[in-house]
Amino acid sequence: MRLIDLIRLILGNLGRRKARVALTAVGVVIGTAAVIVLVSLGIGLQRNATQQLGGISDLTLIQVSPNYGEMMSAPVMGGGGGAQPAIQAAITEQGLKDLAALPGVAAVFPRDYSGGLVNLGRLEAYPSIIGVPPDYLSTLSYELQEGELALGRGQVVVGAMVAQSFWDPRQRPDQPMPPPPELMGQRLKFTASKYDQDGNETRRTFPIRVAGVLSEQRDEPDWSIYMTLDEVTAINTWARGQRIDRNREGYPMAVVKAQDVSQVVELSEAITNLGYQAFTPMSFIQGISSFFLVLQVVFGGVGAIALLVAAIGIANTMTMSILERTREIGLMKAVGATNGNVLSVFLGEAAGIGLIGGLGGVALGWAAGQVINAVALSYLAGQAAQTGGLPPGVAVYTPPWLPLFSLIFATGIGLLSGLYPALRAATLQPVAALKYE
Repeated sequence: MRLIDLIRLILGNLGRRKARVALTAVGVVIGTAAVIVLVSLGIGLQRNATQQLGGISDLTLIQVSPNYGEMMSAPVMGGGGGAQPAIQAAITEQGLKDLAALPGVAAVFPRDYSGGLVNLGRLEAYPSIIGVPPDYLSTLSYELQEGELALGRGQVVVGAMVAQSFWDPRQRPDQPMPPPPELMGQRLKFTASKYDQDGNETRRTFPIRVAGVLSEQRDEPDWSIYMTLDEVTAINTWARGQRIDRNREGYPMAVVKAQDVSQVVELSEAITNLGYQAFTPMSFIQGISSFFLVLQVVFGGVGAIALLVAAIGIANTMTMSILERTREIGLMKAVGATNGNVLSVFLGEAAGIGLIGGLGGVALGWAAGQVINAVALSYLAGQAAQTGGLPPGVAVYTPPWLPLFSLIFATGIGLLSGLYPALRAATLQPVAALKYE
């Protein structure tokens, strides 16, 4: 039997039983649509979480910290014992060179921290002071709200939310809160403090000028003031009362920028192998991806259960069809049809039911996904506006391969469901089939 004749025969047989085929295909439609909607929902949630994290953090950055060993016992005055962490790998000047030499590294920046009181007239705040090299902000492509990314002696760049942290210490309870000050171009006073053994405080004031204000990052920069690393080192040296030896003590942190996002995980492992502690937002994304992969499998399994129920329906329909068409099968064999020809006809009909249901399920699943996506995005955007979070980019995402996979899977389910009835039809004896009533 030629292929074209086989296809015509299959379509003709399906067309003679339109109502039964349609009712059987409904189960496949529902199962296929469930697979597409549920898996698309899992993929959409994963993409949304990844985009949210990627929009907050630069995924090419790796934060490198010294590796502190276990608490080591150390003798102290008076015969007692104390415990202090032993540094196993400090971020020294040589360590910075080792980090920069790793393949895939675009730049390495040491960082230091300080704290103190910042005054603007009567207003004061206690922001985080971060010391970085002068080209740190420009190399990492920080966006500016106004001003410039210039870091020089006495010049600082402040985060978008630093102005929100200023308050009036002499404000009376019945007075309204003062509005956030305009910091751009303002001259601030940074006051550092240190204490002697008797608890006496010594203060030192450093004048600074705001050269730029960063755009909102929804991350560490929003509440920080960036100052040159040399100035922060000088402040910390004064506070400690002794020179800071970077070749022995190193820096409290370094930031490594990878050349590409795809190199971040491998680069993070290489940094860990050097003895340092490495943290990158990509580690969160990997965890999120693993979680949502499991979620997609679970969702897909739920949809597959609906397809399994549909498969039973196809098997039942094909079995009943064989009982009704037993004499037809006998007649086909009497005129020369082989077992393979009969098997092909009934397998083709079962696969055809799966294909029809799969096409309907793909259309229904895609349409349902669009409706859910519109409703969910509208609701989540409202929630984000209330909480101040980032609006979601997608709630339900259907990748191009999913409809194709679902269609092939539904057709395969139909084919497998019709295998047993088709084998029964193919092995019927012609004489017995012709005598069947």
